[in-house]
Amino acid sequence: MSRAVLWDLGHTLVDWDPRRVYRTLMPDDAAVEQFLGGVCTMAWHTEHDRGVSMADNRKPLIEANPDKADLITAWETRWPDMFDGWITGMEAVVDRLNALGVAQYALTNLPAEKWSHIEQTYPKIAAFDAVVVSGAEKMVKPDPRLYQLTIQRISHAPEDVLFIDDRDDNIRAGIEAGFKGHVFKGAEGAVRALRDHGVDL
Repeated sequence: MSRAVLWDLGHTLVDWDPRRVYRTLMPDDAAVEQFLGGVCTMAWHTEHDRGVSMADNRKPLIEANPDKADLITAWETRWPDMFDGWITGMEAVVDRLNALGVAQYALTNLPAEKWSHIEQTYPKIAAFDAVVVSGAEKMVKPDPRLYQLTIQRISHAPEDVLFIDDRDDNIRAGIEAGFKGHVFKGAEGAVRALRDHGVDL
């Protein structure tokens, strides 16, 4: 059987961190951490990943924090500035897999309205055999339904696919759905996992 890879994007292939933006807008790291821990939290951002538009999602947050309206709005307007290229070593891994003809897929928690930014900034990812974007499907990892949808969208049986994601809970859900799994810690570990999966990198 041919082998395939199912990639997470943020913190696995692409370097995404909202702190990059807020460090330019706030006086110090303590203020940034307080803001991200209490206002624009990851729980709040997950609603974008679940399909709520950024415009709709920020309205109640601004109503609750009117003095921080510009900072909250920056989550959308400064979105590209949260990215800094590929995770170290990972573009080379993607290139090598492409050269070998290994099918590559992606399953990402991402706002649907920001997929176009990924397409433009990371064309190699946009060229994957299939990409499932949570915001477009209105459900997020580790929802089992999203994995079942992914199985329907790809051209490989899940047992022939290595799912690589930086979060343990996402990997556990992937394994329960039938995928092989590897928790991403860096390019070297990903390469070892791919070799163990039968990909001759």
